[in-house]
Amino acid sequence: MRIKLTLTYDGTNYCGWQVQPNGTSIEGVLESAIESVTGEKNIKVTGSGRTDAGVHALGQVAHFDTDSSIPPEKFYKAINTKLPADIKVIKSELIDDNFNARKSAKKKTYCYSFYLSETDLPLKDRYSTRLDYTPKVDNLLTLCKGFVGEHDFKCFNASGGGAKTTIRTIYSIEIEQKENELKFFVTGNGFLYNMVRTLVGTLLRFEREQADKTIIKTMLETGDRTLCGKTLPAKGLCLVKVEY
Repeated sequence: MRIKLTLTYDGTNYCGWQVQPNGTSIEGVLESAIESVTGEKNIKVTGSGRTDAGVHALGQVAHFDTDSSIPPEKFYKAINTKLPADIKVIKSELIDDNFNARKSAKKKTYCYSFYLSETDLPLKDRYSTRLDYTPKVDNLLTLCKGFVGEHDFKCFNASGGGAKTTIRTIYSIEIEQKENELKFFVTGNGFLYNMVRTLVGTLLRFEREQADKTIIKTMLETGDRTLCGKTLPAKGLCLVKVEY
């Protein structure tokens, strides 16, 4: 039978989702936990996507196949007994054998978080990046419109991504400001390696430089990576949800 998992994790201490030869991965820890509770060997977990080193998740989705007699809806409790405190499964369910956590995904939403402060704040710094100024949200929202829709995002195609195509669709970019926090919610059908972190960095650069929104059209048409802002730290990025 095929089991669908929804999980959350703090990615700080991991080399990312995907198994790597030189680090501890979310995928590897999860597979070991499932093998431990089922007694089966060579369990293969497929995730909706490969979050990078240091990136967090509220709603990552994965699937695996098993012959275990554990009831599907109880699997998450059994797996959690074998997982560390910074990785937990929050739901398990029986799913059709045609379901594929990666290939069946229609939309993904990531959130990039900032806190606004002149000094580092240790209790916020683990999950968000500090900004020492307050951007103008109205200007940012105007700039966001230039990225919404289907485009060739080759300007964001960082080395090491290995994507077959750089064409992606962004359905929405929303910004939430609350007291000294600023969050960017980016929803799309998929993202290139480091794309969300670089896209948000680019929006901040254009807003601070008071760039005209036509610059976005230029960068998308030319693929000129020199126009991009910096790639922001991984710690501020979180996979919020995956839609099927």
